[in-house]
Amino acid sequence: MRGRRSKAWLLPALPVLAGLLAGCGIRSTQVPTDFGAAPSQVTCSLAQPDVSAQASRGLPVQVFLLCGSSLVAVDRTVRVPDGTADSQRRVLVAQGLLDQLAATPSAVEKEAGYTTGVRGGMTVGGPRAGDPDDALRLSTAPSDLTSYALAQVVCTFSDSAAAEGDGSVILGGPGRGPLRRYECTDEVRSRPGSEQPPSSRVTGG
Repeated sequence: MRGRRSKAWLLPALPVLAGLLAGCGIRSTQVPTDFGAAPSQVTCSLAQPDVSAQASRGLPVQVFLLCGSSLVAVDRTVRVPDGTADSQRRVLVAQGLLDQLAATPSAVEKEAGYTTGVRGGMTVGGPRAGDPDDALRLSTAPSDLTSYALAQVVCTFSDSAAAEGDGSVILGGPGRGPLRRYECTDEVRSRPGSEQPPSSRVTGG
């Protein structure tokens, strides 16, 4: 009888214990868990172009477009009339590159994730009196361009016939503003939004 009575007192307590145990579960969190939409699948990959077909339409060149958070080279063509003098040829190539940078990416390029930060309407001219022979002057001062646009222009020009082949390009704005020599580095190509192209001031020709 004594053992039976010692267990009997547990029966009324079972519902209370069950309630306490149920309350020991993991409570719903009050911390926000909305991290935004899932990142889009950016491929930054295009089918290889037909180089021979491109050559028939003009001079094959490459321009740097934005894809994801970096610069990626894309094949283009620019037209340069036969017999153009070398000094004028550089300017024509540079203008063609600017036009290609400002052009809206094709449907295929958009689908692959390509965009551009260069606005249309910008022009480029050759050196003025007192400038180095390889200088190029933009209608918009380089310092007024966004970091993305400046990186695109510098990397595209420095890797083309618009430059002198040493991996740098001398750029200035309209008027008699100062000239600077810009370089396209791996860091600029990887992080054009935060890495400014290294530059140094150029004095005289």
